[in-house]
Amino acid sequence: MSGSFEVKHRPAEIRLKKAEKSLEIDFNDGRSFTLPAELLRVESPSAEVQGHNPAGKKIVAGRRHVGIIGIEPVGNYAIRIQFDDLHDTGIYTWDYLYELGEGKEEKWRAYLAALEGRGLSRDP
Repeated sequence: MSGSFEVKHRPAEIRLKKAEKSLEIDFNDGRSFTLPAELLRVESPSAEVQGHNPAGKKIVAGRRHVGIIGIEPVGNYAIRIQFDDLHDTGIYTWDYLYELGEGKEEKWRAYLAALEGRGLSRDP
């Protein structure tokens, strides 16, 4: 049985930087990204955040100071991130983490604009 699920990007190394509240990920193609915990939290791939369709995506406010408690592997294709606000249901595939790294600035601007548009704040 051959699977149709193909991972395009694989990490060579993942470093949890608790004090900096970020993940540093080096991928096997030589690209490296530093992803802030706040961005990872508000862009969680969980149904709680993403909804069940694009229109259902929720804007998560008040996460300026969110940290990461830990990470755990999920098979050989992803990690689960445990945040200090107790959110831990998102499965971050290697490809999704790569996508977040590549689009970090654009996603960050969209997040800030969404907060502003709804009169919400990054602060708790």
